[in-house]
Amino acid sequence: MKINKLLIIGVFTFCLVSCKNEPKTEVNANQPKNQTKEKDKQLNITILLDLSDRIEPTKYPSSPEHFERDIEVVNYFTELFKKDMEKKGAFMAKGKMKVIFSPRPNDSEINEIATQLSIDLSKTKNTKEKKNIFDNVSINFKENLSKIYSKTIETKKYPGSDIWRFFKNDVVDYCIEDSSDYRNILVLITDGYLYHKNSTDKTKNRTASLLPINIASSGLRSPNWKDKFDSQDFGYITTRSDLNNLDVLVLEINPSEKFKNDEDVIKEYLSKWFTEMNVNSFKLYNSDLPQYTKSKIDKFINQ
Repeated sequence: MKINKLLIIGVFTFCLVSCKNEPKTEVNANQPKNQTKEKDKQLNITILLDLSDRIEPTKYPSSPEHFERDIEVVNYFTELFKKDMEKKGAFMAKGKMKVIFSPRPNDSEINEIATQLSIDLSKTKNTKEKKNIFDNVSINFKENLSKIYSKTIETKKYPGSDIWRFFKNDVVDYCIEDSSDYRNILVLITDGYLYHKNSTDKTKNRTASLLPINIASSGLRSPNWKDKFDSQDFGYITTRSDLNNLDVLVLEINPSEKFKNDEDVIKEYLSKWFTEMNVNSFKLYNSDLPQYTKSKIDKFINQ
């Protein structure tokens, strides 16, 4: 009996010491238990195209032309989307991708074509349907975008893009999924000068638009423009601060040939605006040859 008591005491002491020396594991109480790792999230990609006269070949000639660069960018995103499908597998792939215009063009034919530029794998349960999407997404997007650009340039009806109002009213509904399983990405393809006839709001030095004439008249082409920008609170009017679940990539920024330094002002306006709206992350890139733009897209996607 005495031996048994000593044995029990010894085992208890050993367990106590072992537990005491076991390394502690820190637990973050604020971290969701089933939160999906960033690299494993489904892609939710929205591409907003600027159908303004920036794509007019006779007014702004380029090689490749600006509309050709736009199409190439979208085509590359379809290839990235397909790679993500392959990585996740047909059953697990629930990604989403769409091309949108804001506001919608008045042309009914263009709007009809645009309905073909949307994919939602979460609503596609059939593996055969997903394979069909995989096989045809790139050619489908490329052909339909070519039709839209051709018709727009042919008719010379440029509806433009009201990017400021899109962020004010529609960005959450169009671009952000409630589920934490998705990484929400908005791609803006624009020359960087924001303007639409429906958005001319102005409050002191805050505006809803930015054109070369505005940069000139406000004195933001002077050597000390940044000091003036900061001290006099220039920038876009900010109407929200809830975009912490959105990543924004701006491509094809193309400042005036006469005033190349407008690039700095354009990027400062956008950076300040995105920061104030609490955008999770953003990158701003100038128009470039497609092969270099693709490498920038890769860096952004893999960040």
